[in-house]
Amino acid sequence: MDLSYLCKLSADEILKGSFGIEWESLRAYADGKLSLTPHPEVFGDKLKNPLITTDFSESQIEIITPTFDSIDEAFNVFSLLADLVNASLPDDEYLWFQSIPCILPYTSEIPIAKYGEEGKASEEYRIELAKKYGFKKQMISGIHFNFSFAEDSLHKLYDIAGYENSFTDFKNEIYLKIARNYLRYCWMIIYLTGCSIGLHDSFSKDCIHLMDARDMYGSYYSTKGPSFRNSSCGYKNLKDLRPSYKSVDKFTRDVQSFIDKGDLSEAKELYTQIRLKPKDPKDLLNSLKNDGIEYIEVRTLDINPFYKCGLIRNDMKFLHLFLIYMLIKNESDYDDWQREAKINEELVAERAYDESMRLLKDGEEITLNKWASDIINEMHGMCEVLNIDATDTLKLMHDRVSNPKLTYGQRLLKLISERGYINTHMMLSMSNKKTSKDFVNAMDGSECELYEKYVPIALFNR
Repeated sequence: MDLSYLCKLSADEILKGSFGIEWESLRAYADGKLSLTPHPEVFGDKLKNPLITTDFSESQIEIITPTFDSIDEAFNVFSLLADLVNASLPDDEYLWFQSIPCILPYTSEIPIAKYGEEGKASEEYRIELAKKYGFKKQMISGIHFNFSFAEDSLHKLYDIAGYENSFTDFKNEIYLKIARNYLRYCWMIIYLTGCSIGLHDSFSKDCIHLMDARDMYGSYYSTKGPSFRNSSCGYKNLKDLRPSYKSVDKFTRDVQSFIDKGDLSEAKELYTQIRLKPKDPKDLLNSLKNDGIEYIEVRTLDINPFYKCGLIRNDMKFLHLFLIYMLIKNESDYDDWQREAKINEELVAERAYDESMRLLKDGEEITLNKWASDIINEMHGMCEVLNIDATDTLKLMHDRVSNPKLTYGQRLLKLISERGYINTHMMLSMSNKKTSKDFVNAMDGSECELYEKYVPIALFNR
């Protein structure tokens, strides 16, 4: 997309979109062990509650927000739902504010989410995934950011660009370009937001070799990388699957071929840093082909233990700007870009704090600091041309690039090296629960519009 086309839109038209957040988090006891109790009754039927359900495990709560027209609206409701969940757990349970699991029991004791007869297929799908990837890898949690541009803004852009094909084809091109560039540059988001630097001995043993330090309490951690959820030992497909992102037809053809070969059981099993989402998720490939791309889902974000909802507003605002930048950023013609992107993704996840580490840019080596600084400078230029006020957000990210000690991973490293992996996260989880309970208690009985609207939906018999 030529920047000159976007210049014809106002800043409000460019920033307007549809935003949603999904957050998975384990329930744990004060000693850091996984809670094995059923999904709390206060949240009602997990199949009927549109806001609070479970993911893979009965012990793994998932919050799913509705979609909103702005970052602030989405974040405010997400933060409220996180408060409600945190405050509604039993006194002896806490949300585990970390993407890598807490202390896990034997595999046979990890409870797969139960959905009854109505959700039997979902339960069976989880059982098959557990057999294929391992129960413990399924317990890795994260935050997903759902985004699409406002339809009226896209229609206006479609008219300005004079695109010859259909509007659906035009919209597909928009999201395909974002997806291609995001895969190339998601290493930047891993560095800026990565916060999963350790693991307990009860987790998957194939990750321990990536750690270079251990605490006194049966846990390991790394001093070199910010995100082992996004590392080579994270939850990924068994084969390195690289579908084409040149067109929706080529993408769906490739994914179908992975299914036909037995590499995937169905399309949603393709685990990528960004997903193309259809109008009908139950018929994913056909809906993509027939209806086009409805929105994109970014899956890179680790849970942030330093805030009560696992996410900072400014990180969401930066990610929004980053996706716009992915749209206007010129693409390299380097043929082997997907292989190189995967290498960079794992290099940053495992070794971002190692000054000797070099990324690959079209086959040439480059330092993380140089490349990330160039990107942020280009984003400053983009925002200036588009009249988008993002100075504070971009400065925050620039500071994390120039001083790694300001990153979440390095801040967490300091705590873990002093207190240990489990103790650090239980301290943060307890603090976050207290903050949420104080907030909910202050809101209870007030005339807060958001509170009055979402409590009856999120909580059963409140």
